Amino acid sequence: MAIMSNRTMRAARIIGSRNAVVEEAPVPAPGEGQVLFRVEGCGVCASNLGPWLGLPWTQYPLRPGESGHEAWGVVESVGKGVQSLAPGDRISALSYNAYAQFDVADEVGVIRLPSSLAAQPFPGEPLACAINIFERSRIEAGHTVAIIGLGFLGAVLTRLASLAGARVIAISKRPFSLTLAAEMGASELIPLEDHQQIIQRVEELTRGRWCDRVIEATGKQWPLDLAGELVKTRGSLVVAGYHQDGARQVNMQLWNWKGLDVINAHERDPERYRQGMQRAVEAVESERLDPSPLFTHRYSLEHLADALDATLERPAGFIKALVIP
Repeated sequence: MAIMSNRTMRAARIIGSRNAVVEEAPVPAPGEGQVLFRVEGCGVCASNLGPWLGLPWTQYPLRPGESGHEAWGVVESVGKGVQSLAPGDRISALSYNAYAQFDVADEVGVIRLPSSLAAQPFPGEPLACAINIFERSRIEAGHTVAIIGLGFLGAVLTRLASLAGARVIAISKRPFSLTLAAEMGASELIPLEDHQQIIQRVEELTRGRWCDRVIEATGKQWPLDLAGELVKTRGSLVVAGYHQDGARQVNMQLWNWKGLDVINAHERDPERYRQGMQRAVEAVESERLDPSPLFTHRYSLEHLADALDATLERPAGFIKALVIP
């Protein structure tokens, strides 16, 4: 990535555990096959919490804008070989340093946003993540689907699964999240409190048939354990949570006995991300999905620390934070 040394921008930078500053940084220039875009906003992801908290592999300071990867904005310039985009195009991008006024992205990780979405924030990466997880889950009409964890991802998956004709059982710690899950189409709501009581309740709701699909969307050990208990024999356990804080143990005896299909639903192929972003645009344009109520909190670059702390602590009414440069 080249650097335009004669231009600077404001960028948030994580310089230590739970320590962020805003500084002037050079505006990057697009390399071959890349675009430079002015960032309109960037979502805050739970995966940002690892570098924010200083997990052992974190090396400080991060680069200016680093860990911001849910951006949308307007193309400023394009690098050599870019054919599908031009300056002035409003886009959603898969980029990695978007807690800043500008960032670059590979053309393959960018989609053009239609004029119908001109007034809307559009963090395409988390929407693509939800779309891709839903498709890999192979949810069909008549399925019973338990979703454990009702943050942004779980809420979108609840909406998509209910639209597909599935019966959704939403399981979450927060009463606010359960209320939201009902609004997104969940037919059954269970507090994520007592392991055995949850198992008993799901057994009652399914009349002992258990769930065709269970989606774990927390990234934590206990909900992963719970997920295996709730899946029916030869059902699918879908790992949607990002397990970033260390190794996990699984009850392989249970998984073997049930003959489960275990699907790690995280994508790492930029083309699949791009396809997911495009399908997310189609879902929002068709009004099958309205993510706007899920963007509950907005912060400036100067308050990135507050945005990350809110993502960690999840105060009442919180689903997803956006950082607006």
